[in-house]
Amino acid sequence: MTDTLSTLKHIYETILNKVDAGIHAVDETGKTIIYNEKMTKMELMDEQDVLHKNLLDVFMFKENQQSTLVQALQKGKETVNVKQTYFNNQGQEITTINNTFPILKDGVIQGAVEIAQDVTKLERLIRQNIRQKGNTRFTFDSIIGNSQAVHDVIEDAKRATRTPSYVLIIGETGTGKELFAQSIHNGSSRSSAPFISQNCAALPDNLIESLLFGTKRGAFTGAMDNPGLFEQAQGGTLLLDEINSLNPNLQAKLLRVLQEKTVRRIGDTVDKPVNVRVIANMNEDPIDAIAENRLRKDLYYRLGVVTLFIPPLRERKEDIIELTKFFIKKYNDLFQMNVKTVDHQVMSSFLSYDWPGNVRELEHIIEGAMNLVMDEDVIHYSHLPFQYRTKFQLKQHEHFENKASSDAPSYPSAFQPSLPLKEQLLAFEAECIKQTLEQHSHNISKSAKILGLTRQSLQYRMKRLNIRSK
Repeated sequence: MTDTLSTLKHIYETILNKVDAGIHAVDETGKTIIYNEKMTKMELMDEQDVLHKNLLDVFMFKENQQSTLVQALQKGKETVNVKQTYFNNQGQEITTINNTFPILKDGVIQGAVEIAQDVTKLERLIRQNIRQKGNTRFTFDSIIGNSQAVHDVIEDAKRATRTPSYVLIIGETGTGKELFAQSIHNGSSRSSAPFISQNCAALPDNLIESLLFGTKRGAFTGAMDNPGLFEQAQGGTLLLDEINSLNPNLQAKLLRVLQEKTVRRIGDTVDKPVNVRVIANMNEDPIDAIAENRLRKDLYYRLGVVTLFIPPLRERKEDIIELTKFFIKKYNDLFQMNVKTVDHQVMSSFLSYDWPGNVRELEHIIEGAMNLVMDEDVIHYSHLPFQYRTKFQLKQHEHFENKASSDAPSYPSAFQPSLPLKEQLLAFEAECIKQTLEQHSHNISKSAKILGLTRQSLQYRMKRLNIRSK
């Protein structure tokens, strides 16, 4: 008999802890008798913090809201799909959708049980997005750089402010894609309407779908009437970052919204018209994403009405001096310091580095260095973060090794004494690109790799230099 009870107890505990819902039960005095693993994760608490303790000694509720478990105990009240916001023993806010039932025996209340679904993250995201409405601080004047590559992208982006067409912004991590998106919004007729930004890779599929399209009460356990981001951005701009991280089914639903300009909440039967300009960001070549099934071709064509390629920092190194000055001023103001510049060795290292993290990496390096500056007004090489100095030294070592044993193609000189330096550089660049294309049968991807460029960057340069691919 003891073995049977032990087995049943084990089965009962396993079931409780495997259920994908929080379960919290109290006895008639309000002390917790059941508290499963899902509930500990939802409420960010340990089992021993709650078990055998009075519910109201552990959790705090808002003045105008009473615990649904307490209501079930005191009034025998059953509640279904009730949203409740309260605080755990660390003062952290928790939001759940609860189904709560009194436990009766012979008509007498013996306790109460609550089955809960966590919506804390969804509630927080909704509040953050609502606060984001109109909260854009970047304009085209915020974009630092005088290079031709940046100038051309800014001009194309400014033209895009005149229409409501969708925009696809492509660029590596840290190049400033959101800065361009906000600038387009602020330069358009939608500038006074909401601007809402959402990273599509930051959330699981079920949550991002609810967030994008909204939910209708009762659509699933815990679902409430919530507008999605399309409804919240009505009349304004919705920025979808890392669009290629959405699964194909969600991409298909997004495509329908873009085509029909209507949105249907999850669980609803009614389509609502939406007037929203969508700007999408990607940090990889869309051709590669399509080939590897991370991006639907039809969604790419729909989004890429206007396509902007943000050049990586390694391809516009002439902007590094200006960017460095800008970030020094920014952190002088923030840290109440008076740093004036960087020394020659630091600037030399900046101009030699490949910047895989782009402008964001440059900013972080300058911020880190200024944390190590004491009474000096110049950033020296010793002030740079250790991990950066290590990477730079490795890069220098690789450079000298490659120089000694390079088998790179030897390009003929395009030097013409009668031309200004700028035109000579353009002529040499055109010659390098033409020869590389010829040596690789005009394969854009292979040629771009040899030249150390992205596919889009090579195509941009070919267009600028009037080089045609056969």
